Formats: sequence, C-alpha cells, structure tokens
Amino acid sequence: MAATPATFAELLRTAVTEPGTISTAYSAFHNYSLGNQLLALGQCLARGIQPGPLATFPRWKELGRHVVKGQHAVTLCIPVTVKRTSGTGEVEEEHCFTRFIYKPHWFVLAQTDGDPIEAPIAPSWDKSTALTALGTEEIAFTLLDGNVQGYAVERKISVSPVAALPWKTTFHELAHVLLGHTSEGQHSDDERTPRDLRECEAEAVALLCCEALGLSGAPEARGYIQSWWGAGNEIPERSSQKILKVADQILKGGEVER
Repeated sequence: MAATPATFAELLRTAVTEPGTISTAYSAFHNYSLGNQLLALGQCLARGIQPGPLATFPRWKELGRHVVKGQHAVTLCIPVTVKRTSGTGEVEEEHCFTRFIYKPHWFVLAQTDGDPIEAPIAPSWDKSTALTALGTEEIAFTLLDGNVQGYAVERKISVSPVAALPWKTTFHELAHVLLGHTSEGQHSDDERTPRDLRECEAEAVALLCCEALGLSGAPEARGYIQSWWGAGNEIPERSSQKILKVADQILKGGEVER
C-alpha cells in the first residue's frame, strides 16, 4: 500500500506540480473536502485503482454492493474535536480544539461488486450563489490604474472589466477575503504586487478553484506558485491547511445541482 501523505503541504505541492490532479480529484470525489479528494486520488493512482465514488463498508452494503475480498481501505483525514481542561482548584476552564487524524474506512466503487449504482454527477458552480453563501459582495471596479486586475476590501471584491484572466482574479480576491487578508486594509493586485506569502496563498486558492472547475487561469497560477518555490520558499503547513480549506469553501459555496 502507498504511504499516506503526512501533511497538507505535501498534498498541495502534488496538486500544484502535477497538472490535471485537481480536476480529476474533484470530478471523482467532489462530495468530500478538497484535501481528502487529493488524498484519495493519490492512493488510487499509487495502487492502480480506478477513481470513483467512495463509501464506507457499511454504506456499500446498504447500496447492495460488497467490498471485494483482499481490498485495502482508502485512508482519509477527518477532524476530531478534543476537549481539554486546564486550571487548578475551583477555577477550571474547558478548551476545545480540532486535530486531524487519518482513518482507513473508505472503499472506491472499483473495489466493490454487486448491484449497479448511478455515479453521482459533479454539481455546476455559480458565482452569485457562492458570493451569497460566503457573505461576500462584488462591487463595481473604480480604480483608474490599468495595471490593476482586481482588489478586495473588507468583504467586497472587484475585478477589472479588462482583467486578462477574470476567473483567476475573482478567486484570488475571494481568497484574500476568506483568508483574512483584507482585515488589514484594501488589497490591490497587479503585476507589481510583492510576492509575499499572502499573495502565494491567494494564488494557490485561485489555482485549485480554476482547475477544479475547468476555468481559465490555472496554468498562470501554477507558474506563479512554482516560481515562489523556485525562489527557495516553502508554503508552511498552516498556510497549506488554510489554502485547501478556503478553496473548499469557495467550491462548495457555489455548488448548484445540474
């Protein structure tokens, strides 16, 4: 069996460096979080399993299918809420925090046999639906600088009507909002924007969203992020977690049934 990737940073690096990974993962496993989509796909490819619908052993049984003897479960990452009490004597405080653990509880359709099932169809994505679900708003573009592709302020985003890659810019600006970058003021993005970690985070979110939905801008975003790594930088584990979470929020927020 293939080793389970130990970090979110490893998952993100695989998604960025291997074109097509994100779109394949999203198409096959869209009911799961983006991180788990990439995790499941990596295991399928390593073990020669056809990617497809995922379910637990009991769920496949409910659907009239059984796991083929000798098949090993796919491991996914699940959040677990942990409670911890601190303090002494009469004054004690209870703290809750979330940790992530890996559990091998899922099997892919190709690992099962039995009654035929109808494979779920990935939903379409609607920008207006996403903006509403995410508590954000798109406003008219008012800057006169022709180099500016878009900007974000508070919970609002704006994309230039002549932006070279409007979808990538839309996701990039949404990422600034959801990553908390706009709490420090307005973010304007153009060719002169410093390549700091915040820009890399937002561009990584744009890459994940563009490629998952088959929209223009993924190659350019991929090139930007690879140039960041080429300069000797690393996206920290905590940033990688936030990137995957925010991309998942945007994708899930705009889903509408076909």
